[in-house]
Amino acid sequence: MVDLKTKKILITGADGFLGKHLVKNLLEKRKVPKENLFLPSFKELDLRKWEDCQKAVKGQDIVIHLAAKVGGIGLNKEKPGELFYDNIIMGIQLMEASRQAGVEKFVAIGTICSYPKFTPTPFKEENLWQGYPEETNAPYGLAKKMLLVQGQAYRQQYGFNVINLLPVNMYGPGDNYDPKSSHVIAALVKKIHEAKKESKDYIEAWGTGSPTREFMRVEDGAEGIILAAEKYDKPEPINLGSGREISIKDLTQLICRLMGFNGEIRWDTSKPDGQPRRLLDISKAKEEFGFEAKIDFEAGLEDIIKFYEY
Repeated sequence: MVDLKTKKILITGADGFLGKHLVKNLLEKRKVPKENLFLPSFKELDLRKWEDCQKAVKGQDIVIHLAAKVGGIGLNKEKPGELFYDNIIMGIQLMEASRQAGVEKFVAIGTICSYPKFTPTPFKEENLWQGYPEETNAPYGLAKKMLLVQGQAYRQQYGFNVINLLPVNMYGPGDNYDPKSSHVIAALVKKIHEAKKESKDYIEAWGTGSPTREFMRVEDGAEGIILAAEKYDKPEPINLGSGREISIKDLTQLICRLMGFNGEIRWDTSKPDGQPRRLLDISKAKEEFGFEAKIDFEAGLEDIIKFYEY
């Protein structure tokens, strides 16, 4: 087991939604000294530039690569080229710079968007290569998937310790509520809040409502990543999730109920649904490094609704 308190740790994307919770966990729960964490912002170091990747990894023992350009279906449809290029170039260069600099361990954060469109549920890690990802997410999902290929190749050729984690969509305090790039829970909370404020008797929701998704509170996600950084050292990717599936229709109705909104839900079926189902097999994370998501979904939603509304 790696004692993180004794290591110099680079966290890319530390000022993002997941990054802030990861840093909080390291400082408060793991008691990592603040001076051992290097948390450069995008303004300070642009990881699309090779020289900035070299600066970022200099003198670091562990790299946790969270930085990514991400968003919901809207952003994926609007900017697929940008999502592909930015994510693949950041990851490829940072991993190579880390190898050259003698970094001890590289923690790559992948995505469940890498899974094939019609993966049987629950998604097992060995299903990753059994088809093409859902089209709207494919450029982003494949860019992230290439870091798994790179990590396994670097382990084989150089003995470089790269691990790859595949987390589900996360939600929680400090989420991104920008309608152009937010994920579904944040988008719904904002939409329902505004409908109530404007005394509307309906909201519009994307698609048919039939797809299912799995969600995990961001604090659980941060804990899973840190446990893997401490205890996991194998080439195979590992799913991180809650093991709970809910349809978008049921999710929308649940958030409406929790927010006290009794209006109509109008489904805009001209908008894409995305992948039909998403549910992970989370058994390997428990077996390999003892991770289980702890936060109840409904209680977790109530908490963020209060956080957003007040």
